[in-house]
Amino acid sequence: MKLMIDQLKNYKGKEIELQAFVDNIRNLQYVEFIILRDSSGKVQMTIEKEGNENLVEIMDQIPIESTVKIIGKVMDAPKVKLGGLEIIPTFIEATSLSFPELPFDYKKKDNSLRETRLDYRFLDLRRKENYLLFQCETLIEQAMREYCIQNNFIEIHSPKISGAGAESGAELFKLDYFGQTAYLSQSPQFYKQMAMASGFNAVYEIGPAFRAENSHTSYHATEINMADMEISWIHSFEEVMDVEEAWLKYILNRLKDTYGEEIKENFGVEISNTEKDFPRITFQEAKQILKEKFHYIGEKTDDLERHEEELLCKYAKDNYQCDFIFITKFPFSARPFYHHLDENGLTDSYDLLYKGVEITTGAQREHRYDVLYQQILDKNLDPEKLSFYLEFFKYGCPPHGGFGFGIARLMMQIFEIDNIREATFIYRGPTRLNP
Repeated sequence: MKLMIDQLKNYKGKEIELQAFVDNIRNLQYVEFIILRDSSGKVQMTIEKEGNENLVEIMDQIPIESTVKIIGKVMDAPKVKLGGLEIIPTFIEATSLSFPELPFDYKKKDNSLRETRLDYRFLDLRRKENYLLFQCETLIEQAMREYCIQNNFIEIHSPKISGAGAESGAELFKLDYFGQTAYLSQSPQFYKQMAMASGFNAVYEIGPAFRAENSHTSYHATEINMADMEISWIHSFEEVMDVEEAWLKYILNRLKDTYGEEIKENFGVEISNTEKDFPRITFQEAKQILKEKFHYIGEKTDDLERHEEELLCKYAKDNYQCDFIFITKFPFSARPFYHHLDENGLTDSYDLLYKGVEITTGAQREHRYDVLYQQILDKNLDPEKLSFYLEFFKYGCPPHGGFGFGIARLMMQIFEIDNIREATFIYRGPTRLNP
């Protein structure tokens, strides 16, 4: 196993082999200080020039950001700020040489254009906070799975090439599939519901989804990583909200326990309080609050605008001391054909807003074949194009519901990052196909 810099404290007085990036060099008259870096931290390597001419000569040929392999002794050095340690080398080898000039100074994020940093994302990701960000994403997905496994969910992997879209409103990426028209999946929605018809009581999936929306906002992308759930035998969409709330609280608690201090130090962010219940208000109540409390009337009468989402989150924070708020009972005109309707024709659905942005749409699904068929017609859709989906409901299907959300958007809100491009390992948007 490779020795990491954060393990060096266990090797004081011992000779070690270490591989790392050259982070910085201070070349003084009699001594040279080299800062070495790997994903776990930094350490100082010290070369006394007298008697070590060969090592000095080697270092003279190695630019910053090159990679090296060194053999040396780990020494106690209380005056050294980097962990009170230094390495005294006996052997140095360059394992790769960086070009002398970097395309931008990745250590000074604010001095570089975002598009330049995205062009050279592999350099931008070398910043400590970016490494921490994706450590946290790894833990978040682990916690998602932990919760599901503890609650007897089955993990599924739905196809990403399909013959029809899951949502009538979103654009689809088309492709030729051996002479047939196929689409990149925008959601595992249909296949989650198929699992319900198959008798799987609860399923989840973490996987890619594709949205061919020509959107240039700070919170949209054309390729996203989705987390989805679906549960059977429900009595109400409120049960779906209960599950999502418990799931998110579990995730946030795991994140706070593991990385809370590092997140605060590097991002200046406290993980959201999970002790409060997420408030729940209807869409009609939300519009009334916006009008009466904030004197704001949005242009959309059947959905929420971004600014309305921001105001409603402010309302939740001021009145419930909570970063989350559920908005329920949206009009059918703003929802997909497969949402269950109540006796008033409103959908048994919800949006979950978090720190000013909608992160989830969830709902009870319509599971009755005849009603579902009629709702397809009501949306002016062709039942023939959805015939494979309708088959799921011909032979008995339990009442069910679920939700899904993009993980990058969740990351964006947890860490209060202003753009989804910064919360995605490699971003895909309408004008970005590289790297």
